Amino acid sequence: MINRLHIEGFLAGSENALLLDVRSPSEYIQAHIPGAISFPLFTDEERKVVGTSYKQESRENAIKIGLDYFGPRMRPMIEEVEKILNGTDKPIYVHCWRGGMRSGGVAWLLDLYGFKVSTLEGGYKAFRNWVLKQFLKEYNLMILGGYTGSSKTELLKHLAFQGHQTIDLENLANHRGSALGGIGRPPQPSQEMFENLLATALARHNINKAIWLEDESQRIGDRNIPNDFMAKMRISPLFFLDVPFDKRLDYLLVEYGSLPTDRVKESILRIKKRLGGLETKNAIQYLEEGNVRRCFEILLTYYDKFYSKALTARKAQLKTIETANCDVVTNAELLLKSAN
Repeated sequence: MINRLHIEGFLAGSENALLLDVRSPSEYIQAHIPGAISFPLFTDEERKVVGTSYKQESRENAIKIGLDYFGPRMRPMIEEVEKILNGTDKPIYVHCWRGGMRSGGVAWLLDLYGFKVSTLEGGYKAFRNWVLKQFLKEYNLMILGGYTGSSKTELLKHLAFQGHQTIDLENLANHRGSALGGIGRPPQPSQEMFENLLATALARHNINKAIWLEDESQRIGDRNIPNDFMAKMRISPLFFLDVPFDKRLDYLLVEYGSLPTDRVKESILRIKKRLGGLETKNAIQYLEEGNVRRCFEILLTYYDKFYSKALTARKAQLKTIETANCDVVTNAELLLKSAN
């Protein structure tokens, strides 16, 4: 018997199940439910053929074409699932785009073979509606601020290690936020996938307890924090770590000092308009001379001015925490004390 589940029950159950996304490869690559495995019923071209037949000919003809593709794959699909399960008896959760024929066909096959199968009512479309609703909920957000180089990301990790609820937006976006933030990191997820990851992370937390996030501009690399959630971040308490300039510069040299010179130069040129022609020229000259500290000093001064300007509109939420360095253990204690 195939269970047909609403989104909440599907997501809850799929955490301990084999989650199969039977949409086409390109649909999966664009964005998917976090944790899902791509298990396409049709290739991208086959999906196009079936869809064209459905629109221009008839539903019945489209199904017949789909069966032509599906038939030879039945045994390989069963064997692939057995390989993935590797002898375990995990239930299988299957979804397609709207919870229609693709997931229905694969679920029928797996159920026929004897697997315990559930499908998602409304498919991935229902999941996307769920995602957008997560950004409308009320959360107890606690925002960790500080100038560039204040070791905020490492502090978030320390808070998570201590058992506090945290969300690392930069990790979800695969970008550190600054001009140098994408160097040496994996490609960023699509905007849709970034939203999926954020919504799923939020749903894992207790909505009534504090959730710590790093203060961000709305844009992280090429990805944007959803408007509704960004509005909530902007009115939440902001705990600003005031770390001395030299200590932050030291931290940045450790974090970014060994990056390839050509990549750093490219990143500096991308912010030339905001940095200014003279400062851009000076920063690149210092970089080419091997004086990375002086180069980063120019960049850090720029980011400090940029962030200071953004803070002026948030004085009502701002609570400054003065600290001598970037030590995460000490700063976590100061932060939690200030938040209580």
